Amino acid sequence: MQVAKLFRPSFIYNYLKLIRGINLLIVALTQYLTALFLLSNKGHWWEILTDANFFLMVSATVMITSAGYLINDYYDIKIDFVNKPDRVVVGRALRRRWVILGHSALNISAIAIGFYISIPIGLIMFGAAFLLWLYSNQLKRLPFVGNFVVAILTGTTLILVAEYFHERAYIIACYAIFSAYITLVREIIKDTEDMKGDARFGCKTIPIVLGVAKTKWIIYAIMVAFEITVIILLWNLSVILPIILAITLLLLGLGVQRADTVKQFHNLSTYCKIIMLLGVLSMIWI
Repeated sequence: MQVAKLFRPSFIYNYLKLIRGINLLIVALTQYLTALFLLSNKGHWWEILTDANFFLMVSATVMITSAGYLINDYYDIKIDFVNKPDRVVVGRALRRRWVILGHSALNISAIAIGFYISIPIGLIMFGAAFLLWLYSNQLKRLPFVGNFVVAILTGTTLILVAEYFHERAYIIACYAIFSAYITLVREIIKDTEDMKGDARFGCKTIPIVLGVAKTKWIIYAIMVAFEITVIILLWNLSVILPIILAITLLLLGLGVQRADTVKQFHNLSTYCKIIMLLGVLSMIWI
């Protein structure tokens, strides 16, 4: 009965809902586009697409990310019942033990794959799995620390590509920094969106500690630093990208300035996702 339950459409659907299938697709797409368009041998696209070990590395990255979503929702049941009661899956559609079992199985599989490919990649996978657990258990309840960890881990998905192919580390690092910055902005915006539930259960996120007004100024400062960093890193490679980014961030800044409801902050979080996706797609023209 337990085995049969694993293959029920509703069980599979709820698991996919927990691990954010669209986000995982973006992670895999990001790593493949990085390999296809940023490497010096980018003309050899068929070799990259048929590279079994690279496919395994991308799969392991997706597994680690999935496990991170599972453990995050596992620890956040009470908070999620306040912030987004209609979207709670853990403890309602899926039992807690299935969630923790899935988390463990995904992490063990991903780390094993990582060490099969190479020791450095295995160590990165292990470190990412540990940090995601630590983030969900403790760090996300602290001001800025949790946001910074998630930003670094997002950039690491691209660093893995550079480590695997051992080339074009500079340009890949530029995009890793781009991903980290926009993720940092999005995480702080999400904290502002989730203030109600976070405050009730003792979280000390930036908007709870400093208030929404001061949090907005922190977001503005990060966006300015983001633009300056991109100009310094990419100006010799592309003049257009820093200009487009400046316009995009200006629109985001205006949205942040006007936002004062949960729905508005949620929309800004979605807008950050769009910026990240457009940044990934810009690899095609770099």
